[in-house]
Amino acid sequence: MKIDVIMPQMGESIAEGTITKWLKKAGEPVAKDDPLFEISTDKVDAEIPSPAAGVIAEIIVDEGNTVEVNTVVARIETDASVRVEPAPAPTEPKSTEPDAAHPAAPTEAPAPQPIPAGAPEATEWERVRVFSSPLVRKMAAEHGVDLSLVSGTGIHGRVTKRDLLAHLESGVSSPPAPAAPAAVPTTPATAAAPAPQLGDRVEPMSTMRKVIADHMVDSKRISPHVQTFREVDVSNLVAIRERHGSAFLSRNGVKLSYTAFIAKAVCDALKAVPILNASLSGEEIHYHGAIHLGIAVSLDWGLIVPVVRHAGDMNVSGLAKSIADLSGRARSKKLSPDEVSGGTFTITNPGIYGGLFGCPVINQPQSGILGVGAIEKRPVVIDDAIAIRPMCYLGLSFDHRLIDGAVAEQFMGAARDSLAAMTEAAL
Repeated sequence: MKIDVIMPQMGESIAEGTITKWLKKAGEPVAKDDPLFEISTDKVDAEIPSPAAGVIAEIIVDEGNTVEVNTVVARIETDASVRVEPAPAPTEPKSTEPDAAHPAAPTEAPAPQPIPAGAPEATEWERVRVFSSPLVRKMAAEHGVDLSLVSGTGIHGRVTKRDLLAHLESGVSSPPAPAAPAAVPTTPATAAAPAPQLGDRVEPMSTMRKVIADHMVDSKRISPHVQTFREVDVSNLVAIRERHGSAFLSRNGVKLSYTAFIAKAVCDALKAVPILNASLSGEEIHYHGAIHLGIAVSLDWGLIVPVVRHAGDMNVSGLAKSIADLSGRARSKKLSPDEVSGGTFTITNPGIYGGLFGCPVINQPQSGILGVGAIEKRPVVIDDAIAIRPMCYLGLSFDHRLIDGAVAEQFMGAARDSLAAMTEAAL
């Protein structure tokens, strides 16, 4: 008997996924729950386990292809008596005959439509709607469709593949492109990349890198970013860690990280200044009842932000264990969709790589993100005397549509005071 392997839905708002790597080949045996293939979506990179034991009968969707959820990507033969031969290497390209439901794409994608002189600038809502998945943008380019003219049913009105197909089937076409404007000299800001030279390596962006790039550009377009910084004396954190670090590791199996202390201080500050734990939706402010803290984790192949649920209810020990667990499973691609969505505030810690401070980009639709710098001993003035103390810079990027400067400073003051007052009782 053959079992269908389908593209799973990795989260409520996810409509498609990209197969980045097959971990098994056609003809190879596989056990139930063995890692079968890796996927990348807007929310998470993950390994997908085999739904049954048997032999890979066929692989239907190749690496690098993006398909809708519930699409059959492979089949597994579960009858041990049936011998499955490995699929032969293709000798010529597969036929690309069009069918009635999916007409053939033109050989060459039409050039992007230039913006007519004097045309009104797109509104923020229109920019968010047109920010669709790479698959939808590619299909729109192939069919010459202006996504701003398509009715979207996705989150924030985003245009989904289903919306685009419905638009194409309706027969409504985009207006013809106006005549191209006269050529203008290329400026350094728009200059093409230089031609590859001897010793260069050129490779396509990974799916995760494309998603990160889109999200960062989208965030900068949506939110007016403002930054503020505080220098914090973390002498008590260093002392607590030195006194209890070894025992904590033996008792819990994870290190007592500075990030856990910072997370506790951020939760305390969000309770004191709750508007930082809010987000904008159109003209409505959504005040979140719980603190779901995103912790940025650097991976060899990109960046991901798993979420510590109900972080405001945890002490430092609970935060340390949750952060270590999520970080470890992020690096082994074992996170579930729910663990990388729904965050209300984010912490990123470039200080572990030696960075002193930075201006991180807000993780939409949140209103703020805190960057943590390296802890270094520096001379400071205490009671009119110079002393050496372990110091750390905290940098807050906040959405100025919702957060005023005074409110941001109240938050930073509350975070600093929490760190300064931290004791063993917080463990």
